[in-house]
Amino acid sequence: MAQQSLHIVDYLVIIISIILFIGVGAIFTRRQKTTDKYFTGGRTIPAWAIGMSILATLISSVTFLAYPGEGFASNWIRLVQGLMVPIVLIFLIWFVVPLYRHVIGLSAYEYFEKRFGYLARLYSSLAFILAHFSKMGTVFFLLALALSKMMGINTYLIIWILGISITVVTMLGGIEAVIWLDVIQGFMLMAGGLLCAAILLFVPPGGPVAVIKTAVEAGKIGFGPYDLDFTKLTFIVMALNGIFYAIQKYGTDQTIVQRYLTAKSDKDAIKASLMGVLLCVPVWTLFMFIGSALFSYYKLMQIPLPDGIRPDAVFPLFIMNQLPIGITGLILAALIAAAISSLDSDLNCLAAIGVEDYYCRIKPRSTDKQKLVMGKIIVGISGIAAILVASLYVKAGKETVLSIIFTLYAIFSGGIAGLFLLGIFSKRANKKGLYIGIVACILFTGWAVLTSTPLSLGGEKKLLLDLGKYNFTHHKYMLGVYSHFVLFGVGYIASLFFPHVEKHEDLTIYSWIERRKQAKLSQS
Repeated sequence: MAQQSLHIVDYLVIIISIILFIGVGAIFTRRQKTTDKYFTGGRTIPAWAIGMSILATLISSVTFLAYPGEGFASNWIRLVQGLMVPIVLIFLIWFVVPLYRHVIGLSAYEYFEKRFGYLARLYSSLAFILAHFSKMGTVFFLLALALSKMMGINTYLIIWILGISITVVTMLGGIEAVIWLDVIQGFMLMAGGLLCAAILLFVPPGGPVAVIKTAVEAGKIGFGPYDLDFTKLTFIVMALNGIFYAIQKYGTDQTIVQRYLTAKSDKDAIKASLMGVLLCVPVWTLFMFIGSALFSYYKLMQIPLPDGIRPDAVFPLFIMNQLPIGITGLILAALIAAAISSLDSDLNCLAAIGVEDYYCRIKPRSTDKQKLVMGKIIVGISGIAAILVASLYVKAGKETVLSIIFTLYAIFSGGIAGLFLLGIFSKRANKKGLYIGIVACILFTGWAVLTSTPLSLGGEKKLLLDLGKYNFTHHKYMLGVYSHFVLFGVGYIASLFFPHVEKHEDLTIYSWIERRKQAKLSQS
């Protein structure tokens, strides 16, 4: 099947959209005169804008391309992770938001230092950095892969051009530019997804009924298998993965915690967080459904697909060949917007971590102006590093990108959710016990990765470390579950062997509960 080339109208739509994005970023350039303004927007951003920003940050081009690719190739099992988020958030958000807003200055990992010492802060911030560099590389790669197929431009060239453009806009505009760009891009992405879903549902013969029936019969809509088996990808594996993903994302992730700090009040921050999550789940579901509908569309329309096409490339092919002139440009603009909204957020947050957790530690007497300059330098360095990671992803093979992302998350999660739960729920846990837990978690992760990762040597696949019956045999996603249990369990038990001399009750959930009780008593 010959692929159409973009019409001049589509190019114009894309160019105008990109100019708009750059223009919005440029508007905020002159306001970035302090680190507080650059990283928290002066703490005056409206709740609804923060909520849209959280949505846009979480639904990058990974959602736009990887989710349809997964829905086309398999079923909705990897959506289960996202479905766990609102369930966890209902129990988490009420005390986490006030805690961070009143305990930290900028870095989410300052909490861990106050609770357990600087090593805990260093460890947790390093886990964030590694996880987000891998994620940013994936976002760049997915976008470049799609655009190169559509425009016939070299993938590496697109990665570098877009990467440098996004880095420059983020470097100049700060968090305000990031959030207001996210608002625009979030609306664009949702509109683009709804438009594509409508075409996929109503164009094929038989309409929505035939499309859904075909997808269900082919097993493209469902969350199975439902076996109680941790050695393969099952519903229970993804559900457990999703619970800890939600705890780590909303309890420890700088991209989310920094949003809490931009709000005018605790109430606004909580409202923004709930809004972002409650919008994310339907959007994730929409794009997973698009993948299943793509399968039905090509089958019902009897349109052959190119041999050996990657699942992640089917949606871009549909956009290019099946959408009207102008609409293709709008969808591509939404795709670019989705990538920008995630990448600019990550870059700004990485800079915040770099300044607060590392630069200020090396130069504690640095002026606010020096911190601001260093923040912009770190944005630039992080952008280049993410571009290099994306270039490595170009040879990722035929494994779906969503699978790669979840695997990297499992490896780099580093038990941080366990660390967070230990700090929040245990008064007895102490610094020395936690450090032993961190060592145990690192050793466990290293063993699990080495004894479960195959390496091709001369056409033959061998494990990096083969210990026979002592190999890690459970599904690789369970790494992102077990590591949290290991850190929490070992950290707590080890703490019992050391004197309880540290007083951190004000940093636990129990102090929050006590304050709530006192507030109710004072009102009665």
